Amino acid sequence: MMITKRDMIVAGLAACLTMTGMIAGSKVAVMDSAIFSWDDIPVKTTKTGAVRTFFRSQTATLDELECHVTTLNPGQESHPPHKHPEEEILIIKEGMAEALVNGQMQKVGPGSVIFQAANQMHSIRNAGDVPTTYHVFSWHSPGTMKK
Repeated sequence: MMITKRDMIVAGLAACLTMTGMIAGSKVAVMDSAIFSWDDIPVKTTKTGAVRTFFRSQTATLDELECHVTTLNPGQESHPPHKHPEEEILIIKEGMAEALVNGQMQKVGPGSVIFQAANQMHSIRNAGDVPTTYHVFSWHSPGTMKK
């Protein structure tokens, strides 16, 4: 059996259409510039306080960028000490927190910024007698997310 020029063209077109469909089907929406108003973000009550998830999305340069705001009730911690491959920045909005950084617990107050490096143990707890609220920003650089 002989493969004709027509067979080659049909096969080439089929391959191109298949690849186009695969690429189009795998696209994830990339977050565009936006404003997120505090009052528009739903509050989810948790056993330790509350959380507001502002966004969790792919961006033009990151596999994922996340921002959420946690409120911890007095004496509560968000989770036991743990580590993960992504980095995080926490900004204390109100209240007093105690954060595990470089193996030491340190107290911080409103306006303080905490950087948690990749793969280092960290935790945070409310160290005061009123709720503590803080913003969390974390990101996954290309290729660092578990699929």
